[in-house]
Amino acid sequence: MSERMEWLAERDRDAALIIRTDYGDEQAWAAVKEELLRPWGDGDYEPYVHIADDPQWAGCTSAQMLSAASTDEELSVVFLADHDSMQDGPTTLLAVAALTREECDSDEEFEAEGGEFRTVSAGVHEMHANLMIANMSFSDFKEAAMEDFQGTFRGFAT
Repeated sequence: MSERMEWLAERDRDAALIIRTDYGDEQAWAAVKEELLRPWGDGDYEPYVHIADDPQWAGCTSAQMLSAASTDEELSVVFLADHDSMQDGPTTLLAVAALTREECDSDEEFEAEGGEFRTVSAGVHEMHANLMIANMSFSDFKEAAMEDFQGTFRGFAT
């Protein structure tokens, strides 16, 4: 775990943090990366991501990731490229709020501000951009995901 925390300290803090946790299909991973690196939005914005593609993260759960990332106060969300990300169909990643129960005043606050949900690749960029400038909160995106029939954030423009 300490190696993971050391790596997090060296990451580009302005880029969306993507952590690959599934190493079962290199072809699927190549497709996920290609989609993540595709320009997004109406203005064809260039993606700004920091991808952790290291087998030390293999099988890492969201709880383990939170434990490793809890020392980074600036980190608000981490995106996991997990087993579900590697499946056929629209690529989705697991968006995990980098918030622990201990950081909240109540269970209600943790429930509202924390948690996880799936997002399409373009949603990674939309979320990250809005969270970086404090235009929106994680809970805004979580609410939008919960309104989707599959519980996936698909972006506000769609």
